[in-house]
Amino acid sequence: MVERHVISFPLSHGRFNYRVAAVIVVDGHVLICREDDDDYAMLPGGRVELGEDSRLSLTREIAEEIALPAEIGAMLATSESFYRREGEDFHELGFFYAVTLPGEGPNGASPWLERRDEGHDLYFYWVLLEGDALEKANLLPRWLPEFLRKLPSGHTHIVFDERSA
Repeated sequence: MVERHVISFPLSHGRFNYRVAAVIVVDGHVLICREDDDDYAMLPGGRVELGEDSRLSLTREIAEEIALPAEIGAMLATSESFYRREGEDFHELGFFYAVTLPGEGPNGASPWLERRDEGHDLYFYWVLLEGDALEKANLLPRWLPEFLRKLPSGHTHIVFDERSA
């Protein structure tokens, strides 16, 4: 078995992460994920592994987390996010792709899906884009709810420093 290395590493003054995320929008809802021990939600996805391109990484993450085949579409955004969690500063590079899950969408179940991955319980929810449901879910990074409500027609690059926001 080949040893896997996620591109996330500590430094003396913080941590660097390289993350991919799926923007899955169906019928005015977006799919979000919450881990059992987090007080925030995120888009499905995860950290890129050394030697993987970002599309392959997102395909792998969706298969691991949701156990469904994903169709990876266009890259919607790249981001450079700076934030602080549990006393540690993070510098995160993010790639956000449009993704479809054939035949899947909101069905009224809450959570829509529960899965176990890497020692964590994951809960997936379809959340309305309209209103303040994304903010109530504490979807991070903080720029994401507004971005999702007004998806750009082409690729965009976002730099957001939450440490000073």
